[in-house]
Amino acid sequence: MAFREGLQGIGFIDGRNVTIEYRWGDNEYDRLPALAADLVARKVSVICAVSVVATVAAKAATSTIPIVFDVGPDPVALGLVSSLGHPGGNLTGVAALLGELWPKRLELLHELVPKAEAIGVLVNPANPNAAPNTKNLQAAAKTFSFRLEVLQASTEHDIAVAFATIRERRLDALIVGDDPFFLNRGDQLISMLAVRDRITTIYPFRRNVTAGGLISYGPSLTATGRIKGEYTGRILKGANPADLPVQRPTTFELAINLKTAKALGLTIPQSILARADEVIE
Repeated sequence: MAFREGLQGIGFIDGRNVTIEYRWGDNEYDRLPALAADLVARKVSVICAVSVVATVAAKAATSTIPIVFDVGPDPVALGLVSSLGHPGGNLTGVAALLGELWPKRLELLHELVPKAEAIGVLVNPANPNAAPNTKNLQAAAKTFSFRLEVLQASTEHDIAVAFATIRERRLDALIVGDDPFFLNRGDQLISMLAVRDRITTIYPFRRNVTAGGLISYGPSLTATGRIKGEYTGRILKGANPADLPVQRPTTFELAINLKTAKALGLTIPQSILARADEVIE
């Protein structure tokens, strides 16, 4: 696990000189405030929060315990930190600014299916990223003359309904949003439905492609995990989160699953294959 590697690089090993306790919301975001409050009550030394909703819950639970976050949108705009260079409070971490990557995914779809006219975007309405990211994507879609349709899902049933809508409206392709639900439990279901319905689909993370998805473009979760581990270790050694600049990922991965492409009857352009960081054959 990259987070553990980052911790170990600073000198901390789980079970030896540090204890890691996990709390999972199982994609039920309304459980996060209680989980964060439980960690605060246990007087943990640092809280590591993955996703915006988890970070917001942790911030609401404590203003004193250091919080190391991993978020997609701008943490300054969200009010999590004062600035990227000088966070100023008890929070710091990694900000991928994923909204900037959505137009790139749209461009990749245009290369894959240049004749596409209607594209769906699957978002989780419970995620505060959904609205601003969709707005950015709608602006970018005009460049390619795409008709963009927003599909919402926060449960596995919602995903099935969304794909029924894709079939009904004859959408040509799909962009899957940067939501933990689509990564943690939805990735295999989405990839299965996409192949069944022969929908060219682009995902945010490499892991979606190893689960059977066609193509992904996004930050390396391994790299961001190490950063979170390193920052946690530095804080445990006495560093003040207010003085640790929020970092942005520098490693981005383009992954392609040729098995899935074959199942879709799709030929991946050489221009994309040449840029790929990983090709699953």
